[in-house]
Amino acid sequence: MTDTPAGQSTDTPTRNPGTPEGAFTGMFAGTFTGRFSGAGGRWLRRLGHRGLAPLALLLLSLVVFLPGLVQVPPLDRDEPRFAQASKQMLESRDFVDIRFQEEARHKKPVGIYWLQSAAVEISGLGSNAPIWVYRLPSQLGAVLAVLLTYWCTRAFAGPVISLFAGALTAVTLLLGVEARLAKTDAMLLATILAAQGALARIWLDRAGGWHKGLAAIFWAAMALSVLVKGPVGPLVSGLTLVALCLVGREVRWLKRLYPLPGLALFVLLVLPWFIAIALQSGGAFFAEAVGKDFLAKVGSGQESHGAPPLTHLAAALATFWPLPAFTLLALPMLAGLRRAPAVVFLLCWIVPSWLVFELTATKLPHYTLPLLPAIAILTALLLSRLDEAGEVPGKAWRIGAAALFIIPVAGVAVASLALAPLLGVWPSPPGVVIALIALVPGLAAMRHLARGAAVAALPSALGAAILVIIATWGFTLPGLSPIWISPRLAETVREVAGCDAPQVTNVGFNEPSYIFLQGTDTLPASVKDAAGFLIAGRGAAERGERCRVAVVEGREERNFLDAMAEQGFAGAEPAIRLQGFNINGGKRLDFGIYRAADLSQ
Repeated sequence: MTDTPAGQSTDTPTRNPGTPEGAFTGMFAGTFTGRFSGAGGRWLRRLGHRGLAPLALLLLSLVVFLPGLVQVPPLDRDEPRFAQASKQMLESRDFVDIRFQEEARHKKPVGIYWLQSAAVEISGLGSNAPIWVYRLPSQLGAVLAVLLTYWCTRAFAGPVISLFAGALTAVTLLLGVEARLAKTDAMLLATILAAQGALARIWLDRAGGWHKGLAAIFWAAMALSVLVKGPVGPLVSGLTLVALCLVGREVRWLKRLYPLPGLALFVLLVLPWFIAIALQSGGAFFAEAVGKDFLAKVGSGQESHGAPPLTHLAAALATFWPLPAFTLLALPMLAGLRRAPAVVFLLCWIVPSWLVFELTATKLPHYTLPLLPAIAILTALLLSRLDEAGEVPGKAWRIGAAALFIIPVAGVAVASLALAPLLGVWPSPPGVVIALIALVPGLAAMRHLARGAAVAALPSALGAAILVIIATWGFTLPGLSPIWISPRLAETVREVAGCDAPQVTNVGFNEPSYIFLQGTDTLPASVKDAAGFLIAGRGAAERGERCRVAVVEGREERNFLDAMAEQGFAGAEPAIRLQGFNINGGKRLDFGIYRAADLSQ
């Protein structure tokens, strides 16, 4: 072992052909060395050690993902649908079928429901655990995604560049959203990154080594991705494989994936549940999941989410923030480095899948999440080369990067002041103060980006992102009480019902968040059925039954009262009224809450 030459970064790669990483570093020393300079590079070099960098990313992940986990109520509509289905698994102890109340939920496989159920069981809080417990698998998936971004980058470069890529991934807006929602996408991203990291090491090992452990990671991660969200994981890795074979004009390296044993492992992991659900549902799961969900999204804009090509690219400028600002500065280096195997692999990861997502009729912002870490890694690699070369991007690149960064920071500051008054409440003082403070590091990062100094901008950018996240998720969003109708409605029902466990029917408001919070046996009903339900509940206490409550949205209230009058109960009065704003549809709502105990004939 030789000493590191004076002035040379300890991140400079050395050849060790015995490992995939060593095979790469021997080949690409001098291309991506990670010798970041200046003040911005100094802290990266200090933290960029094998043992310290993952710990730093773990702490950063906790700082950016935890705010809002507990404070923000269930967000309609997908999150409470997943959480309610997991809740019903626990209530019924049926861990094969997936249901939302009486309706079969055959759109996604069982993986995330098992993970959410396990989180609730471990918490000891029972099936009525608060929503944050159901969000824990997403938190875990997001943290793993950051750490696995670091691991993926280590296939191409040393710990300093890998720390850079992991940090950019951690503070990205889209991953932060998915970390706080009890859904599939954060955990799906972790499984895809595990597969892609293994695939990168196998492909880069030009010495032709056999890596059974890496192949096992690849196939196991693919199986887990299928159990979490069906074909998305195999789609991304499969397109990467095809692109690598086409670009390299050879397929012999695929033997190092151990395809036959790998497929056997894949089938062993996924087949038991698929057989079980096929038998239990009579094949309905596959008809719904494949025919009505997956293929419908490919061919048409499902659930009013259709959009033209390039929509994802435009959306990513906001949803991937602050990454696009750094990527824009890195792009001028791409042409000169496009043949570097690290860049080739990342482009084969990004480009084919992005094209498929753009051509798919249904478009939602989280569809491109599996490509986000690849863009962060590519950005970190290119910026390391830009920094080493001492080059400065053109003026247009620099101005564009500065604008892409500062506009969202300023937008959050404005929103923290304006949103609450528009909804008729006071802004959250801590949210406003923290959002305004975020402008200080935000402007500093903007100035660095405007000079083309991406590495120097990173510390300020991370500081601004952390403050924006704390302000938004920790204070501003929880303080917008009018939009949180479901928790206010459920709490109001509990307060006025007159018994501990009321039976509730609701008319005109069927958001999944309300079902999750009020209880599985909450009954969406027509005005006629709701009237009959309420009338039948008179004298419930004397009969030893649960008291009954009807929640009626204002647009249906006249018809409800007419139905009550037809059955001899004219002049019914609500026990209390509650107003709110439904962000799904953008309408102000007014509820009357009626109790059976108040009825008099």
